[in-house]
Amino acid sequence: MSTTLSATALSRLLGTWNNGTGPAYRELADVVRLLILDGRVALDSALPSERSLSAALGISRTTVTAAYSSLREQGFLSSGQGSRGKTRIPELTPFGRALYGPQPRPAEPFTAPGLTAPEGLIDLAYSALPASGEVVHRAFAAALTELPALLPGFGYDALGLRPLRQAIADRYSAAGAPTQAGQIMVTSGAQHALTIIIRTLAGRQDRVMVEHPSYPHALDAIRAAGCRAVPVAFTKSGWDLPAMESAMAQQKPKLAYLVPDFHNPTGMIMPDAQRRRLVRAAAAAGTVLVADETLRELNLDGVATTPLAAFGSTVVSIGSLSKSHWGGLRTGWIRASETMIQRFAAARTTLDLGGPVMEQLAAAHLVRALDEPLPALLETLRGNRAALLGLLAEHLPTWRTTHAAGGLSIWCRLPTPISTALTVLAPDFGVRLAARPRFGIGGAFERNLRVPFALPPDKLETAVLALRAAQDKLDSAPQLRRSLTHAPAVAIA
Repeated sequence: MSTTLSATALSRLLGTWNNGTGPAYRELADVVRLLILDGRVALDSALPSERSLSAALGISRTTVTAAYSSLREQGFLSSGQGSRGKTRIPELTPFGRALYGPQPRPAEPFTAPGLTAPEGLIDLAYSALPASGEVVHRAFAAALTELPALLPGFGYDALGLRPLRQAIADRYSAAGAPTQAGQIMVTSGAQHALTIIIRTLAGRQDRVMVEHPSYPHALDAIRAAGCRAVPVAFTKSGWDLPAMESAMAQQKPKLAYLVPDFHNPTGMIMPDAQRRRLVRAAAAAGTVLVADETLRELNLDGVATTPLAAFGSTVVSIGSLSKSHWGGLRTGWIRASETMIQRFAAARTTLDLGGPVMEQLAAAHLVRALDEPLPALLETLRGNRAALLGLLAEHLPTWRTTHAAGGLSIWCRLPTPISTALTVLAPDFGVRLAARPRFGIGGAFERNLRVPFALPPDKLETAVLALRAAQDKLDSAPQLRRSLTHAPAVAIA
């Protein structure tokens, strides 16, 4: 079922959209297009009527009509009699060019916009891997034989199946953070875990300290809970511990969300000395540290670190099988004190009553044999990383890159503030990007772009060549670059 976007809601997303760099209708169409590409306006959403949007923006109805017509011509807005246009992504030719104008689309639903790029686009917006097929299949086959023993039960368990919780606890203990099964709660992925934590420990208007840049969906969860994000900027070398200590001491945030293991999007890893210092500062400020460890297993350089939870009881850890095995498993977890886990379980009932049993049985096998698929996976990712860095150096030599010690992406520093412009233009060249506002607060990082290396080298080469072509077009058309760059960043918090 499609949703309807009100004029007030779209006006808020648009922000200060009219910068006088071109015809008003074209600027309006460009900004709406960016919102659709970035996923901030969901696919299959009905846009406001021309009359209501013109009233909300204080512009003529003719301008809105022309902007909607432009979006229809470009394939970003459907047309139909008796109904308002609905947002969509245009069809592509085999060469990656959009087929503008009304085009028939397949009847596939877009239930989660942005997770899958339309056919023909190379998706660099999301960094994710295909399943470690044989390993996952074998785990489900084993789970199927174990399922009959559980069928007499009710099937509801807010904490998760004991064998899986024990397997996760054993992994933490082996890594240096002694853990009991009672300190683990199984969730439907890491995002589900973070939502439960925020709902339990923070209220509306409470402060949540975040790294800057940070993981986009974490910022979304913080915003959705009505909390106030307190950003602390990264330095060239990583975490700014004095600034984080100062922020906690002065603002007393209820929570601090961070990714210490192969930070998303920079790929950096926090040394143990900084972890110990951060935990002390959080304890002194009464701040609960939420450590997102979903990328911890993707340790490409073999850097040895200890889980943040080993340094103090004020840490709540989040983990997942999404990156090490497959996002389709939808299996994550929370590690905390047993008292805290009971609080999370009580809060969880407002969201769901537990996870699917079959997936948990399979996940228990995967966690117990977690190291099995990793050597081959890490070797592949090292090759992809080397290929991407080489391609960027060859074809985009003015881009500066960080060294990702692990994870799935490179954080690039662009020579000019063109990140939004590239995001708007890239689909015309067959590539889909994550716009830089998704990683920050208040429209930051216009000179940055995250480029994942989850794809094989041949796809990465095609993508980098497309990015070079898009940059060349912007370089040759300063007016176009200015127009697209001034598309507003939406404040995430």
